[in-house]
Amino acid sequence: DNVDLGDLMFSLCYLPTAGRLTITIIKARNLKAMDITGASDPYVKVSLMCEGRRLKKRKTSTKRNTLNPVYNEAIVFDVPPENIDQINLWIAVMDYDRVGHNEVIGVCQVGNDAESLGRDHWNEMLSYPRKPIAHWHPLVEVR
Repeated sequence: DNVDLGDLMFSLCYLPTAGRLTITIIKARNLKAMDITGASDPYVKVSLMCEGRRLKKRKTSTKRNTLNPVYNEAIVFDVPPENIDQINLWIAVMDYDRVGHNEVIGVCQVGNDAESLGRDHWNEMLSYPRKPIAHWHPLVEVR
Protein backbone atom coordinates (compact mmCIF):
# COMPACT_ATOMS: atom_id res chain seq x y z
CA ASP A 1 0.00 0.00 0.00
CA ASN A 2 2.08 2.82 -1.33
CA VAL A 3 0.31 5.92 -0.06
CA ASP A 4 1.23 9.06 -1.94
CA LEU A 5 2.54 11.39 0.72
CA GLY A 6 4.09 13.86 -1.71
CA ASP A 7 7.63 14.71 -2.77
CA LEU A 8 10.38 16.90 -1.40
CA MET A 9 13.02 18.65 -3.47
CA PHE A 10 16.31 19.50 -1.82
CA SER A 11 19.88 20.01 -2.86
CA LEU A 12 22.99 18.64 -1.18
CA CYS A 13 26.37 20.30 -1.31
CA TYR A 14 29.56 19.29 0.46
CA LEU A 15 32.66 21.42 0.93
CA PRO A 16 35.39 18.96 1.96
CA THR A 17 37.96 21.69 2.68
CA ALA A 18 35.64 23.46 5.13
CA GLY A 19 33.98 20.22 6.29
CA ARG A 20 30.59 21.80 5.59
CA LEU A 21 27.50 19.91 4.49
CA THR A 22 24.69 22.12 3.20
CA ILE A 23 21.21 20.83 2.55
CA THR A 24 18.92 23.35 0.91
CA ILE A 25 15.25 22.52 1.34
CA ILE A 26 13.80 23.88 -1.90
CA LYS A 27 10.14 22.90 -2.01
CA ALA A 28 7.59 20.13 -1.60
CA ARG A 29 4.67 19.13 -3.80
CA ASN A 30 1.42 17.19 -3.43
CA LEU A 31 1.80 16.75 0.33
CA LYS A 32 -0.84 14.67 2.02
CA ALA A 33 -3.45 16.89 3.69
CA MET A 34 -3.28 16.48 7.46
CA ASP A 35 -5.84 19.05 8.61
CA ILE A 36 -9.62 18.93 8.28
CA THR A 37 -9.35 22.02 6.08
CA GLY A 38 -7.72 19.81 3.44
CA ALA A 39 -4.36 21.50 3.79
CA SER A 40 -1.35 21.30 6.09
CA ASP A 41 1.08 23.66 7.80
CA PRO A 42 4.27 21.93 6.73
CA TYR A 43 7.81 22.44 7.93
CA VAL A 44 10.87 20.28 7.37
CA LYS A 45 13.00 18.80 10.12
CA VAL A 46 16.50 17.61 9.21
CA SER A 47 18.41 15.33 11.57
CA LEU A 48 22.11 14.61 11.23
CA MET A 49 22.49 10.93 12.11
CA CYS A 50 25.62 8.95 12.87
CA GLU A 51 25.32 5.21 13.47
CA GLY A 52 21.70 5.54 14.50
CA ARG A 53 22.30 8.42 16.92
CA ARG A 54 21.00 11.91 16.26
CA LEU A 55 23.85 14.39 16.51
CA LYS A 56 22.06 17.58 15.49
CA LYS A 57 18.70 18.69 14.21
CA ARG A 58 17.48 21.81 12.46
CA LYS A 59 14.19 22.85 10.96
CA THR A 60 12.80 25.22 8.38
CA SER A 61 10.10 27.80 8.93
CA THR A 62 6.47 26.64 8.84
CA LYS A 63 4.46 27.39 5.70
CA ARG A 64 0.81 27.97 6.51
CA ASN A 65 -2.10 26.27 4.82
CA THR A 66 -0.42 24.71 1.77
CA LEU A 67 0.32 21.32 0.25
CA ASN A 68 2.98 22.76 -2.09
CA PRO A 69 5.26 24.83 0.15
CA VAL A 70 8.33 26.66 -1.15
CA TYR A 71 11.16 27.06 1.36
CA ASN A 72 14.51 27.78 -0.29
CA GLU A 73 16.13 27.47 3.13
CA ALA A 74 19.70 26.27 3.59
CA ILE A 75 20.68 24.19 6.61
CA VAL A 76 24.39 23.79 7.30
CA PHE A 77 26.06 21.05 9.33
CA ASP A 78 29.74 20.76 10.17
CA VAL A 79 30.93 17.33 9.04
CA PRO A 80 34.68 16.73 8.82
CA PRO A 81 35.72 14.78 5.67
CA GLU A 82 36.86 11.79 7.76
CA ASN A 83 33.29 11.43 9.13
CA ILE A 84 31.27 12.01 5.97
CA ASP A 85 30.98 8.26 5.30
CA GLN A 86 29.29 7.56 8.64
CA ILE A 87 26.67 10.29 8.25
CA ASN A 88 23.05 10.05 7.15
CA LEU A 89 20.49 12.80 6.90
CA TRP A 90 17.00 11.94 8.03
CA ILE A 91 14.53 14.43 6.58
CA ALA A 92 10.97 14.59 7.91
CA VAL A 93 8.19 16.75 6.55
CA MET A 94 6.04 17.65 9.55
CA ASP A 95 2.61 19.21 9.91
CA TYR A 96 2.59 21.95 12.52
CA ASP A 97 -0.39 21.85 14.86
CA ARG A 98 -1.17 24.51 17.39
CA VAL A 99 -3.06 21.96 19.44
CA GLY A 100 -1.67 18.55 20.22
CA HIS A 101 1.57 17.34 18.69
CA ASN A 102 3.04 17.90 15.27
CA GLU A 103 2.43 15.00 12.91
CA VAL A 104 4.89 13.47 10.49
CA ILE A 105 3.61 13.70 6.91
CA GLY A 106 6.48 11.65 5.49
CA VAL A 107 10.23 11.09 5.61
CA CYS A 108 13.19 10.46 3.35
CA GLN A 109 16.79 9.63 4.04
CA VAL A 110 20.07 10.35 2.26
CA GLY A 111 23.49 8.93 3.04
CA ASN A 112 25.46 5.71 2.77
CA ASP A 113 22.80 3.72 4.64
CA ALA A 114 19.92 5.09 2.58
CA GLU A 115 18.13 3.15 -0.12
CA SER A 116 18.35 3.68 -3.91
CA LEU A 117 17.71 7.36 -4.64
CA GLY A 118 18.86 8.54 -1.21
CA ARG A 119 22.17 6.77 -1.64
CA ASP A 120 22.56 7.83 -5.28
CA HIS A 121 21.93 11.49 -4.41
CA TRP A 122 24.53 11.25 -1.61
CA ASN A 123 27.14 9.63 -3.86
CA GLU A 124 26.51 12.22 -6.56
CA MET A 125 27.11 14.97 -3.97
CA LEU A 126 30.40 13.33 -2.95
CA SER A 127 31.47 12.96 -6.60
CA TYR A 128 30.93 16.68 -7.29
CA PRO A 129 32.17 18.59 -4.25
CA ARG A 130 31.22 22.29 -3.98
CA LYS A 131 28.37 21.80 -6.44
CA PRO A 132 24.77 21.76 -5.18
CA ILE A 133 22.93 18.69 -6.51
CA ALA A 134 19.13 18.88 -6.39
CA HIS A 135 16.66 15.99 -6.69
CA TRP A 136 13.04 15.21 -5.90
CA HIS A 137 12.58 12.54 -3.25
CA PRO A 138 9.29 10.72 -2.66
CA LEU A 139 8.21 10.83 0.98
CA VAL A 140 7.60 7.52 2.72
CA GLU A 141 5.82 6.61 5.94
CA VAL A 142 7.88 6.31 9.08
CA ARG A 143 8.50 2.64 9.70
